[in-house]
Amino acid sequence: MEQEANTSQIYGLRVTANREDQVMDFIVANAQRKNLEVFAVIRPHGMRGYIFLEAGNKTDAEQAAFNVPYARGILPKTVDYSEIEHMLEQVKYEVNIQKNDIVEIISGPFKREQAKITRIDKQKEEVVVELLEAAVPIPMTLKLDAVKVVRRDTEEKEKAE
Repeated sequence: MEQEANTSQIYGLRVTANREDQVMDFIVANAQRKNLEVFAVIRPHGMRGYIFLEAGNKTDAEQAAFNVPYARGILPKTVDYSEIEHMLEQVKYEVNIQKNDIVEIISGPFKREQAKITRIDKQKEEVVVELLEAAVPIPMTLKLDAVKVVRRDTEEKEKAE
């Protein structure tokens, strides 16, 4: 197994923007069905239109992407790990959001709106919020990186005392 990891190469695959997840699902299914040497399929955060395949050779990478909808082709050169490492590192950040915190939504259609946290799902990295300005509170599920804490629930209690 260690020998395979040393000989594998990383190949870039051009895909239609915003279809990266679909292409990844197809490639994983193809690789399993055809028993190809594809060790990892990576969708780099913040980079649209590309995914990366770690494969034993170019033929296996091409076969995994062959006839996949939205796949536009393998790049001619392999990608060095150091070139994409900064996009791949799993950021270990402690979730510092608690229930009842007041947050500001920093992306999406409700950008700059304030909301209250009603539930946190750390595994999925999602929070359920209710907009403060809404006449009727409607729960919305957002990614953790779509909100920032504005006010802590504990601060409210301290002010009340």
